[in-house]
Amino acid sequence: MSDIYDILIVGAGPGGMAAGIYGSRARLKTAIIDKGKPGGQASTTTEMENYPGFFRETTGPGVMGEFEAHAAQFGTVFLKGNVKDVSLEGEIKTVTTANGDIYQSRTVILAPGAEPRVLGVPGEGKLRGKGVSYCATCDADFFEELDIVVVGSGDAAIEEALYLTKFVESVTVIVIHDEGVLDCNKRSAEKAFAHPKFRWVWNSVLEEIQGDEMVEGAVVKNIRTGEKQTLEVNGVFIFIGSQPKTEFLKGKIDLDQWGYIPTSERMETNVPGVYAVGDVRVKYLRQVVTAAADGAIAAVAAEKYLEGHVEGRLTREDIEKLTIGS
Repeated sequence: MSDIYDILIVGAGPGGMAAGIYGSRARLKTAIIDKGKPGGQASTTTEMENYPGFFRETTGPGVMGEFEAHAAQFGTVFLKGNVKDVSLEGEIKTVTTANGDIYQSRTVILAPGAEPRVLGVPGEGKLRGKGVSYCATCDADFFEELDIVVVGSGDAAIEEALYLTKFVESVTVIVIHDEGVLDCNKRSAEKAFAHPKFRWVWNSVLEEIQGDEMVEGAVVKNIRTGEKQTLEVNGVFIFIGSQPKTEFLKGKIDLDQWGYIPTSERMETNVPGVYAVGDVRVKYLRQVVTAAADGAIAAVAAEKYLEGHVEGRLTREDIEKLTIGS
């Protein structure tokens, strides 16, 4: 059994580490627990050009390394462990790892993240971050005037493909359905069908991504005829949904129908003293910059909660009325 922390953060992505920075800087006993190296999905991005202030030869691992060093500088404790269970009710919350380690804290910030659904086709894992992407907003400018493939036909796939047309030479969309049938909303479909940069491959699935150091081609199979063709492309964008890492939270806090965590603008969940940040939260934009903002807000909200709850100076109603300044 550990000492009791003021703030225990589950997940060492940008949201979790930003919360660590703010928590530790406020002289609160703060720890972050994660099963892997700090950084989350951002640490798998070879290049990062959209985080403010970092744009010259910036890498995801480099920026996340700075986050980690910053948090450690203020005294954040980094713990290793695969969180399997939590008990979030009551004054003291507990977090239990797969190895049986138990950690206690007065507040908990949940930052386990989400991960894109993968196809699992040959070449996908090897070339992730080297032409294989799951985020148009993150990576579009790396494919300027190049030919790319988009896998998927739902709202996210077609809307992201439309965004990509601002940068790329052409977008070939691989669709499992019959010609003209998409899963997206009608307005997005009309825009895509009318756009001169769009190409379509119907009744087909992606079978393989080819390339050594970078993506060089995509092998596509027609599910009706069995015929295969290889498209010469420089990038493959896969949009078949994402999966929040919230299995261990079922029955512990409120989740939406997809497993994401609803929060207030202060990152509060439905359980007092428990917050959620980053990609695991119900939100409009999932980026490093928004995750970092979530983490800062959650840590300050936790600090105010502790001031009122532990010292008795504020009621929960008072905390709800607080306006956090800069």
